[in-house]
Amino acid sequence: MSATVTQSTASPGNASWNPARIRRVIGKAIAYILVSALGVVFLIPLFWLVSSSLKIGNEIFDQPVQWWPAVPQWNNYPDAWNALPFTRFLFNTLFVTLLPLVAEVLVSAIVAYGFSRFVFPGRNILFLVMISTMFLPDAVKLIPTFIIWNSFGLINHYDPLVLASVLGGTPLFIFLMRQFFSTIPKEIEEAALIDGANVVQTFMRVMLPLIRPALLSVSIIGFQGHWNDFLGPLIYLNDQAKYTLTVGMYFFTGGVNERPHWEWLMAMSTLMIIPILILFIIFQRYFIEGLTSGAVKG
Repeated sequence: MSATVTQSTASPGNASWNPARIRRVIGKAIAYILVSALGVVFLIPLFWLVSSSLKIGNEIFDQPVQWWPAVPQWNNYPDAWNALPFTRFLFNTLFVTLLPLVAEVLVSAIVAYGFSRFVFPGRNILFLVMISTMFLPDAVKLIPTFIIWNSFGLINHYDPLVLASVLGGTPLFIFLMRQFFSTIPKEIEEAALIDGANVVQTFMRVMLPLIRPALLSVSIIGFQGHWNDFLGPLIYLNDQAKYTLTVGMYFFTGGVNERPHWEWLMAMSTLMIIPILILFIIFQRYFIEGLTSGAVKG
């Protein structure tokens, strides 16, 4: 007995290419193209910065733009570093970056934990008032804060650059970590308390490790802010021995009787970008998770 088997002429591979899948593939392709184009747009200024750091000063402004110098001037980097005491400026920058960074992250975490877990009268109003301070321009706060620090005799000291972070934290950091704390079940804290831990031990040993992505995210943001801060050191520091890298670079723009050294400025700017790039490359997964988890779950 023979049986006739009718086979489909369409292969499984062809059958899977239905209109819905084709639209998805085209959509992804367009998205990848747009993201790649946007990445190129953001990379062009960075490439121009590196290229300009290897040029002679006048070549930077040549028209048409010379994207890469015919003879790269690698000596611009050591010349720029040795033109001023940048080694000392580096240690000054690390001091006014790391100390306030650790302080503001810890203080912000404590405040965020309080807003997330403790119930007290006016909590939501106080939180909204604190968040609203993020919308105040720095120019509005500049003169009042200078008058306050000047009244304490702290001009030409590092205290204005450090104590503000120690005393108040950062509203943005408090907001992000509060959202992250809100995603953690309270049963975890209750279990720690049953095991004999007090509130401080629960916070330090249980809660902080659980918000590690948020801690890393705000640490990277804070590091970038303090590392690149120019206005604060420029206003509060008068002694050259206390200058930071950003203030030292300002002298490359030229004085009354000096020509601008734009190539040195570009070289130092390139060097200053490197630590931030390294931090982001190493911790980018935690950085993205820390910024998105609280927003998605909170």
